[in-house]
Amino acid sequence: MTKDPIGMLARLNAASLMMITPEFYKIRSMRAAGASKIKYTTASFTMKPTYMQLDGLKIRYATGGIPDGPTVLFLSPLPQSILCYDSVWAAMAADANLIALDLPGFGRSQGDISFMTFAAQSAFLEKFIAEMGLTDVHIVAPDVAMPVALHYAMHRDHKAASILVGDGPGILPSDGGSLIKKIVHSGFWRLMVNMTGARAFIVGAIQLGYLHYSPSAEEVADYVASYSGRINQVTAWFKHYPEGLKDIDSHLENLDVPVHVFWGDQDAFLTTDNAVRLHKRLPKSALTIFEMCGHFCYQDKAVEFTALLRAWVNNGHKLG
Repeated sequence: MTKDPIGMLARLNAASLMMITPEFYKIRSMRAAGASKIKYTTASFTMKPTYMQLDGLKIRYATGGIPDGPTVLFLSPLPQSILCYDSVWAAMAADANLIALDLPGFGRSQGDISFMTFAAQSAFLEKFIAEMGLTDVHIVAPDVAMPVALHYAMHRDHKAASILVGDGPGILPSDGGSLIKKIVHSGFWRLMVNMTGARAFIVGAIQLGYLHYSPSAEEVADYVASYSGRINQVTAWFKHYPEGLKDIDSHLENLDVPVHVFWGDQDAFLTTDNAVRLHKRLPKSALTIFEMCGHFCYQDKAVEFTALLRAWVNNGHKLG
């Protein structure tokens, strides 16, 4: 049996946090049988990450698929890593040129607290895309990657053919669930998250984020390795993101890149109202709300998400 990557103390800390999170009880009542429980079976990942040195940092990324297909770049969400895309990656391997990037300070990539701003992340993204020689890129950017991709398309010499964003901050006001509001607006709650540590934070995300999917122990172990010892950077990101959103919200109507906004209708972290308002303000956009789906759409609705992505990168991004 695969070793438990979490441990009893972290589970107890996460359980205490869930008890005071109203959304948890709704999500728990809607889950499919066995969902959100860590699977202790041997996992086999199609994605094979490697590392590069870029801008003085050790950065984890992956490549795959077919070189002559449309280029799709996956950016890491929180509290996950690029391994979260493995199911979609495998399904898209015959259709697209695939690249995945753990953003600096997220996943297994190095990066200190100075990278916990949208501007710093988008500047690095510009360097990575140039280093890889990418053009006409379809950027998949959920969760914390969402404002990075938007900022990149708005403020950098971007090479984006389109952007697919969802379940993250991208518009003001950013309408969050109770837990997000606490971490964003309260220094006390950021301290609590720091004290309980990365493992409890990850367990909480699993408990709140899925209606159908169950991660493997190997997948969760990668997330634990990604954030152990630097959860304080994550909470700093939450502290600064309302201010950073001003530099995105003010440019939404002028964004000349096709954007597909996707969201889980049962997202416990950020409500679907964000998706609807963002779609209305973007001049070139499509909107998909996945039904009976949690925060992590690309896993909770992997088949449907893959179909959306395949159609979008082939012709859908041309929006008629």
